[in-house]
Amino acid sequence: MDSGTHLVFGLGLGGLALIDPVIASEPYGPVAVLIGTIAGSQAPDFDTVLRLRSNADYIRNHRGLSHSFPAIAGWTVLLTLVLSLIFRSVSWWHLGLWILLSVVLHVLSDLFNSYGTQAFRPVTRKWVAWNIIHIFDPFIFGAHLVGIVVWLTGWASPRVIFPVLYGLLAVYYGWRSLAHRTLSARLPARDPEHRDGDQYTLLPTLNLYRWNIVRQSADCTYAIGEWDKGAVHWIDHTRCDIHPAVDASKKNKDVQAFLSVTPFPCASVLEQAWGYEVRWVDIRYRHRKQYPFVATVMMDASYKVMQSYVGWLSDERLEKRLRMNAY
Repeated sequence: MDSGTHLVFGLGLGGLALIDPVIASEPYGPVAVLIGTIAGSQAPDFDTVLRLRSNADYIRNHRGLSHSFPAIAGWTVLLTLVLSLIFRSVSWWHLGLWILLSVVLHVLSDLFNSYGTQAFRPVTRKWVAWNIIHIFDPFIFGAHLVGIVVWLTGWASPRVIFPVLYGLLAVYYGWRSLAHRTLSARLPARDPEHRDGDQYTLLPTLNLYRWNIVRQSADCTYAIGEWDKGAVHWIDHTRCDIHPAVDASKKNKDVQAFLSVTPFPCASVLEQAWGYEVRWVDIRYRHRKQYPFVATVMMDASYKVMQSYVGWLSDERLEKRLRMNAY
């Protein structure tokens, strides 16, 4: 999820923790647990500092080891230790359980969206993305805001607000999961262009009743469309290039970082006077007729890399960047 949603989760869990009599009865218990749940809800994303090294390092590692089983334990122990030293009267055991819950919910909520995480390391390094909840879900964010406002204004007790809120969100996650599973099963029958071997992926959008679709075919083509009002609408078709320059680009660190996180990579090759421009796009992220998550490599005729980039850019900014670096 986005950082704002993780923040409201931390605030909400701080309110929910007041149902714990050990926390509620300590003078500094609510303060300690609120700090802990806010920090715990943000901790797995501290790997953002990798941006200071390079985009490639950040993309390759974001939501990787920092979201794994060892990291969940590590973040919990670290935050519990620090806060227990500051708030010595608060039960470290109860404080640690609420911090653990905040870290686990961060990782769990990230599993529900399309980018996914490597949450099951070290068992497997596979990226897991359930494609059920959009990275920013207005209902989840809005429900938290309402609960927090009601809490701060004193209209209701947090012991009532947050159990109701998280019970409602559990039902919401269940409903979205069921809808995703049901619609995914219907897709092949609803697609008038369906061919044997086609594989479909349903992706969430901001609209609760509209889903994006990626169809991958055996002939290296992708179709991008949407499920809306019970019907499939295809809006773009693209074919991935097969070229020696594509194979050569896979040795580049920026491309390797890109390929490590996307299940839908597609490369195109543009021949230039100075050699080749290879552009990789992630088919999942189509926005305003563009694919802004890219990895590009400029190489000479002998496939020697001249310049490369990985990250999020519009077509216009990417073209400007590549042209500037070409001369």
